[in-house]
Amino acid sequence: MKTILLAVVLGVAVVAEAQDVAQPAQAQQPAAGQPAASQSQAPVIKDPAEYNAYVAAIGQKDNNAKISGLEAFLTQYPNSVMKNQALEVLMGTYQAANNLKKTLEIGAKLVAADSCNERGLALLAYYNRILVQNSPANDPNIPQELVDMKKYGQQGLDCLPKVTDPDLLKNKPQMEAIFQSANGIAAFQAKDYAGAIAALRPVVDANPTDFSVVYPLALAYWPDPKIPTTPENSINAIWYSARASAVAPPQSQAGIEKYARSLYRRFHGDEDGWPDVLARAKAGTAAPPDLATLIKPAPTPAEQAHKMVQETAPDKMDFATWEFVLTNGSQEDQDAVWNAIKGKAVQMVGTVISTQPDTFMVAGSSDDIDAKKADITLKFEDKIPPRLIPKDGSDNFQFQGEPASYTPNPFMMVMEKGRLLNAKPAAPAHKPVTHHKPAASQ
Repeated sequence: MKTILLAVVLGVAVVAEAQDVAQPAQAQQPAAGQPAASQSQAPVIKDPAEYNAYVAAIGQKDNNAKISGLEAFLTQYPNSVMKNQALEVLMGTYQAANNLKKTLEIGAKLVAADSCNERGLALLAYYNRILVQNSPANDPNIPQELVDMKKYGQQGLDCLPKVTDPDLLKNKPQMEAIFQSANGIAAFQAKDYAGAIAALRPVVDANPTDFSVVYPLALAYWPDPKIPTTPENSINAIWYSARASAVAPPQSQAGIEKYARSLYRRFHGDEDGWPDVLARAKAGTAAPPDLATLIKPAPTPAEQAHKMVQETAPDKMDFATWEFVLTNGSQEDQDAVWNAIKGKAVQMVGTVISTQPDTFMVAGSSDDIDAKKADITLKFEDKIPPRLIPKDGSDNFQFQGEPASYTPNPFMMVMEKGRLLNAKPAAPAHKPVTHHKPAASQ
């Protein structure tokens, strides 16, 4: 996949810098004669030194100081009941300090210790996806990043039903989008385009301004424009490509818009209606319900032929139009044209392909002229004198003939009663002088 340049802001802070951190309780001995207090929901640190180290570390306002304190705490107390919370805060602090390498490293440790820690899984899935999409195609780290992206994306989806934390539940749709995006890009990279579409489509429709998922979805619908795809996929590829051009980085917008327009022209047959499609894609969000009406396929050859018959009388058509209708039209449209021209003298200009004294093979349509291919068999009632026969390849050959029959594929029209229109008239024949014998004398 082409590198996608983007400046994405994560919609939901995976780990907020100032999140509420579960405060541990410090173990205390009950007063004499008093029952032990009920166990607090917060983890209990029995060692006062451990408790003080943890509280001191998370209480730091400076990121570097907090990082040093938490790293030291985890080294000194690797089995602390606050290990997971410490890792989560440390991951978020590295993220706030823009240290991506350490953020991912601590995130992996957190998920290894707590396999369904959704904050860690979301961060790992998200950042591995961004690394894959922003890295050069030959980056040696991409294979491993792809593996991690897919692993953490699927793990996050599998754990979502188990979420009970009220704060996480509020952000559940955003986290699901992060995991689905990771799975969708992984599927796209593996050329599993159906899987990519299934994962990315709901994400894109919910986040229509996120170029990092809009454009891959467009490419998944029509991965190779040289190879036709289904009409439904074509329509979606055009729409999401146009949408991507609206939300792409400024330096990429013109190129993507040109690409979307080329898809439209390939599918629709021309650019008629394209400005409206582009305007709606730029102004819209999710794909509109009337997308199939907005983006219509090119008319079939039979439909084009029918339109030609409706718009132009057969005797006003040029030869190329006759050929198109008689080759592609319905039987009714073919009959309408053929019955109007059969046996009628028509004058034309073409290119001579080959000749015989009584039959010329002529190219009458511009396509067949370019291909040096005959589409007319012109028959003469009498042999043409050698001096009037044009050379093979002669253009601007003017002639008259009467359509007599045709075959549609490959197309060939037979014209009879051929007549040369641009031949110089022959010189008048001189009658021989008859010499009569003198009459016998009587």
